Amino acid sequence: MREVSRADVVLSGYGPVGQAFVEHLARQGDGPARRHGVRVNVAVVRASSSQCRLREGEPVPPRSEWGPPAPLEETLDRTAARVFVQAIPSSPQLRRHAAEEALVALRRGVHVVTATKSHLLSHWRDLDEAARAADSMIRISGATGAALPAGDLARTSLRGLGCTTIRACPNGTATFVLDRLAEGGSLGEAVREAQRRGTAEADPSSDLSGEDAATKVRLLAALAWGWDPASVQVRAEPVGEGTSRTALDAVSRACRLRAVASASLGEPHLVRVRLEETEPGDPLYALVGPEKAVVFGCPDAGDVIVSGGRSSPLGAALALVKDTVEVTAPRTGFL
Repeated sequence: MREVSRADVVLSGYGPVGQAFVEHLARQGDGPARRHGVRVNVAVVRASSSQCRLREGEPVPPRSEWGPPAPLEETLDRTAARVFVQAIPSSPQLRRHAAEEALVALRRGVHVVTATKSHLLSHWRDLDEAARAADSMIRISGATGAALPAGDLARTSLRGLGCTTIRACPNGTATFVLDRLAEGGSLGEAVREAQRRGTAEADPSSDLSGEDAATKVRLLAALAWGWDPASVQVRAEPVGEGTSRTALDAVSRACRLRAVASASLGEPHLVRVRLEETEPGDPLYALVGPEKAVVFGCPDAGDVIVSGGRSSPLGAALALVKDTVEVTAPRTGFL
């Protein structure tokens, strides 16, 4: 029988993604241990003004029973955590806090798994240097497409394939809204339906402006080509009230309008987000509703395409679980 190791986790953030992460691990029970050789245990859950310590197998208590937050250094040492998982919102207000906590963990040799994007854009070099110095790892699947494993492809699977372009629809909300507009719906109706389904955030502005799609491609380019996301310029065309006519015109030509984020080695440190008409046969044309896709252009090897993946708190939580297993599971043989 495979030897099973234990991976204690400190989780920062207990909103929808953090809760889904804890609940999914609880539902899985010993499944990851049997399949992957690692038993992931959430030892501490931290929020902005409180935290709670968990005994293995017990549920997270109500917030009213949590205590005051201890310094992260102390929490990591007391739990002997192997992984620090970040599920706090990606906001400018929390960028510095997210970066500081990630740096604390990395410098102590604790792996960081994050779905939070903001500090990756501003502190990429600092995080990378801290990880290398302490022989720790950072994994960001939850920040590059939730359950879509585009980050894994960009980070390792494209090595040696000569990838020169990235072309993507990595924002499920934008794709869903454009499809609704193409059916004759209004922008407001499309956004409300996306929110009702849990695809869109309460504030969908970053989805519709192209900011979120650009962020994900900035991070993919950083993984694939070593770009510093902080140095990448963004030129984005938003989805707005006037987009309805454009979406309907595309349908009249048997096309589908897509918000396409792209980057190229031929235009270093630039990400564009444009509303493009896609034709049948294009992988981005084939997307339905909130589905996402990334096309990695490799002139010699041929395009490498990944599509699908759930756009939801659960999708992001599954990415956190995957990355946690990846940095802690034994690696021998075919694994």
